Amino acid sequence: MIAKSLDVYALAKLLLEKGKRPFAVVAKEIGMSASEFHAAVKRLAHAGLIDQESRKPRRKPVEEFLFHGVPYAYPAKRGAPTRGIPTSHMAAPLNSLIAVSPRTLGPVWPDGEGKVHGYAIDPLHPSAPKAAGADAALHEVLALIDALRDGRMREQQLAREELHRRIFPA
Repeated sequence: MIAKSLDVYALAKLLLEKGKRPFAVVAKEIGMSASEFHAAVKRLAHAGLIDQESRKPRRKPVEEFLFHGVPYAYPAKRGAPTRGIPTSHMAAPLNSLIAVSPRTLGPVWPDGEGKVHGYAIDPLHPSAPKAAGADAALHEVLALIDALRDGRMREQQLAREELHRRIFPA
């Protein structure tokens, strides 16, 4: 059973993995301990979202979980205006598809070194902003998941379409 938002964070990284690398290596890249990542992988496998042996995501269950479960299980709570790292429709790839007024506050992960002013939403894991800064593809997947968690209908639909393309590449 999925019990923690860090499981969704680990799943986002697994969606991008091309091979089976050691837990410690992958965990370090996303700012988790190896044991924390291992436990998340076990929960994901128990939920039927990944294959236990290969650690490959099971595409259809993952899509159903992300689209229909995550927005309800891990909704984004909007916080006070702050500086941070853009997410959801304010980050790639949705920021190229949705026009936003420069005066509009959008969602950001709070970060004192962030260059964008917006309203705070908590990332799925505290280390997500740092990991996203080091891995653009991970940032994009996490931003799309945040669009499902926080976005309006149009943002959610575009996020679904983009995640579908990434989960089921042609």
